[in-house]
Amino acid sequence: MAPAAPEDAKRIEEAQKLAKSEPGKAEAIYRDVLSRDPGSSDAAIKNFETALVSLGELYRDHKKVDELAELIRQTRSVMSTFAKAKTAKLVRQLLDFFTTIPNTLETQITVTKSSIEWAVSERRGFLRQNLETRLVSLYMQKQAYYDALTLINSLLKELKRLDDKLVLVEVQLLESRVYHALGNVPKGRAALTSARTSAASVYTPPLVQAGLDMQSGMLHAEDKDFTTAFSYFIEAMEGYHGLDNEQMATSALQYMLLCKIMLNQVDDVNNIMTSKHALKYAGKNLDAMKAVARAHANRSLEEYEKALSDYRYELGSDRFIASHLRRLYDAMLEQNLIKVIEPYSRVEIPYIAKTVGLDTQQVERKLSQMILDKVIIGVLDQDAGCLIVFDETQRDSGYDAALATIEKLHNVVDVLYTNQASLLE
Repeated sequence: MAPAAPEDAKRIEEAQKLAKSEPGKAEAIYRDVLSRDPGSSDAAIKNFETALVSLGELYRDHKKVDELAELIRQTRSVMSTFAKAKTAKLVRQLLDFFTTIPNTLETQITVTKSSIEWAVSERRGFLRQNLETRLVSLYMQKQAYYDALTLINSLLKELKRLDDKLVLVEVQLLESRVYHALGNVPKGRAALTSARTSAASVYTPPLVQAGLDMQSGMLHAEDKDFTTAFSYFIEAMEGYHGLDNEQMATSALQYMLLCKIMLNQVDDVNNIMTSKHALKYAGKNLDAMKAVARAHANRSLEEYEKALSDYRYELGSDRFIASHLRRLYDAMLEQNLIKVIEPYSRVEIPYIAKTVGLDTQQVERKLSQMILDKVIIGVLDQDAGCLIVFDETQRDSGYDAALATIEKLHNVVDVLYTNQASLLE
């Protein structure tokens, strides 16, 4: 096989030049090189590796999903003869090619599951763990959170036993994201704390560190601590920017703007929009946040709804942003409604709706919610189509007396405890 190696290297170089102009010819050359067993020759193995990755790139660029999936399946038998680290690297590279091709999530899940089965049969534990971690991420994209948690739990047991801290950090971070997506913030926070504890005793790659910072910011935002969240999002954005990860850096910038909007710091929003990072990642995602900030600054529900409509995809596709914008909209709507009804003891609902520029039914639903939440003390007279606002009920002095009694009992218990402690000394 050795004599063919220099010739194959030249043919691969020729195929790489033909890849854009004549992809069919390039594919034929790559396939011919891959059809031969490289044996144990270092040069032949290198040629095989280069041809494999180059053909994967060709399929990626031409969005040939089925061909790429078949390429991974066909070349496993040869890759199983390579060193374990090299095999793991090649499989990861080939699977990464799917990520830039749209609508390939189901294919990725199928190929990753198949690769896991192959790794198990080949007794390649490290590769299997890596692939299972990837599968968890894919389940998250599919929103199959319970499948993700099942796999996470089995991985965590194994990783804790093996004391593999780096992979453990990645899996615990994924666990935090899954719980957060399920709305279980306390468990999400506990998993993140575990991830940070594990990360403290091992070198954490920049991508994982940026992920930890991003998740920390999101969980602080859930607690409405937007100042701390903002500082974490800065760290995450810098990390992703350093890795040239445009998509995640843009998301971090969006989250930074969201924090400033929630804090009602419009000037800071404008400063961020003119920063060098914002100019680098300028586009519809940041324009959407700017439109929301402007509507919030103007306290205009009409502008706000227009921003949500104009940037439906940019603001709706990210669940974190969509969730907080719903809360912001509710808060703005409440403030506007309170401002309108404040001077009245009885006011018609159509008048309120016209004043805030919303549909009558929408306003009626929101007023009902505000009455139930005791934001407004009153009732809706649906026959008359109006809101009747009551004067605030007088404070019941009985509650104050009860609180005073509890306070005195608390002081008595403290004195008894102190006396008991002194007797024991």
